[in-house]
Amino acid sequence: MTGRARCGLERFSLNQQTVRQWSLPELAAGCAAAGVRQVGLWRGPVREYGVAAAARLVRDAGLAVSSLCRGGFLTAADPAGRTAALADNRAAVEEAAALGTGTLVLVAGGLPPGSRDLPGARERVGAALAELGPYAAGLGVRLAIEPLHPMFASDRCVVSTLRQALDLAERFPAGQVGVVVDTYHLWWDDAVAGQLARAGEGGRIAAFQLADWVTPLPEGALLGRGQLGDGCVDLRWFHERVGAAGYRGPVEVEIFHRGLWARDGGEVLAEVLDRYERHVLGVPTVTGG
Repeated sequence: MTGRARCGLERFSLNQQTVRQWSLPELAAGCAAAGVRQVGLWRGPVREYGVAAAARLVRDAGLAVSSLCRGGFLTAADPAGRTAALADNRAAVEEAAALGTGTLVLVAGGLPPGSRDLPGARERVGAALAELGPYAAGLGVRLAIEPLHPMFASDRCVVSTLRQALDLAERFPAGQVGVVVDTYHLWWDDAVAGQLARAGEGGRIAAFQLADWVTPLPEGALLGRGQLGDGCVDLRWFHERVGAAGYRGPVEVEIFHRGLWARDGGEVLAEVLDRYERHVLGVPTVTGG
């Protein structure tokens, strides 16, 4: 990639969405060539390729799957919607187990049409976790609640803060339900330092994801994630705080950005690795030959 040895790749993971232009075989080959040993996968492309085939592909490339995205959307108020959501999440758990990852990322879901009841929606998430947690743990998978920025509360995720995610997770054994720390969603919260310590004390950090926040958002809320170092998030601070909380797992870069998807995937990965070293690990920039 760059002709030099990389620093800190033992924990680095590339989320599939960062290089969405790559097929699964291209992802596996590109990561292996770059010395990346972990990938975060998404259910849609995995299902399209075939779950068993995807598991073989990444395994044969020497890769581990750091997480599977995503389950969740557990806020339906009607019985049919609830039943369908639980069935889909059980399938997601089974897919995660088949891929060899112990982490299934959950996005809680937004408000049902016509509802304004955020606390009620969160309670329905908790009720679903009570059913799904033991099932997932039986297959060696932990459910990881991902709080999303409050701008997603109405339509995508009624869990907006790390505190809210922990309040749900702590109802259940740590081996069943944990939380996701995503810098894009949590950088703004002045309570996040204390909540990271709380999460660490309880062994609740199941996944750590990185993206930057740039303004104005280039593609709206969903596709507005910035390349590492392009925005205002103190990525190194988050990395240090999550480490101080005892987390030693994968550090997954997950960036949704059409500009990155329009470029060569190998070029994007090389740039991500450069930015990861500089802005997350604090490795000095290498100049010259």
